[in-house]
Amino acid sequence: MQQQAINDEVKIKQKISYINLKQSPKITYFHGRTNELSTLSKWLENPNTRLISILGISGIGKSTLVKYFLDTHTIPFDAIIWKNIKLSNSLNSILTEIITELNVNSQDINTNNLLNQSLELFNQKRCLIILDNLEEIFTSQQYSGQYKPEYQDYKTFLQMITEIEHQSCLILISQEKCQEMISLDSELYPIHSLELSGLDNAATEILKNQGLNNEETWLNLIKLYENHPKYLQYISILIKDVFQSEVAEFIKENSLILTEDFKTLFDLMWMRLSEVEKEILLKISQNDQPISRDEIKQLLSLSSMDIINGLQSLTRRFLVSKLENDQKLYTLSPIFKEYLRIYRH
Repeated sequence: MQQQAINDEVKIKQKISYINLKQSPKITYFHGRTNELSTLSKWLENPNTRLISILGISGIGKSTLVKYFLDTHTIPFDAIIWKNIKLSNSLNSILTEIITELNVNSQDINTNNLLNQSLELFNQKRCLIILDNLEEIFTSQQYSGQYKPEYQDYKTFLQMITEIEHQSCLILISQEKCQEMISLDSELYPIHSLELSGLDNAATEILKNQGLNNEETWLNLIKLYENHPKYLQYISILIKDVFQSEVAEFIKENSLILTEDFKTLFDLMWMRLSEVEKEILLKISQNDQPISRDEIKQLLSLSSMDIINGLQSLTRRFLVSKLENDQKLYTLSPIFKEYLRIYRH
């Protein structure tokens, strides 16, 4: 049985005739995410899976998860290609590059019919295409997941990927949910969505890699910074620079401290928001307790529709969440709330 498994793995590796991960992030460390890796493996081994979304707030480890998975797992595809939309936004450019990379003669590429040509290719070969930073094609200062006018062709492309018969799979990595993942029923369409939250106890590895002291206080620090890998990296650097790597000394400050790194990260999120979303966030941040939609309505001069759409959009950006034990109440991440109180009031 073991020899058979080895032979199967060799066959799978031989089958992957083309891999291009040049636009993917370099992984220095990876922590935890055992369940998420298992889920990804199950989905990608299923030949019917057409579309997977990896979602979550900035810095939570979406791209890192997918890259680590590809680095450590063998999956049955003919080709694997990673495209970072920050580097090339145009769908036509991306599809032309993919078609060219898969050894289609450039003279045979029909620039007027790239969608159909790419889908034909995705039917001939089993390709895994990763589109990273998908939020780049969405409009800022409007509700989440709204395509910029020049990127409406992505909407058609994603619909075709889910609805037309082929044997390939597309992974979308984004800070915002796209409309296609929301509107399509996963019971009817071969699509999946994975929303990342903070790390489990594997977050201690981040502090260990940074060489921090006072291990008995690490869990307090991790809880304070919400098990979020990027937040923990930022605060670990501060503790090394100012507190001589002594976590216990930092904990004595007894407060959430946000460095300029936090401000830069949250400023980028803030700039993407609509005015309605900003009003709602500022009002929620003024309350020490979770708040209901009716309470928000009483406190703001906004229509019911604006409040409903604003809350839905903020939820889809992972900036607002509902309490698990009371779905009527909305709350903010304590760290993001602190940012709003310091910099936006």
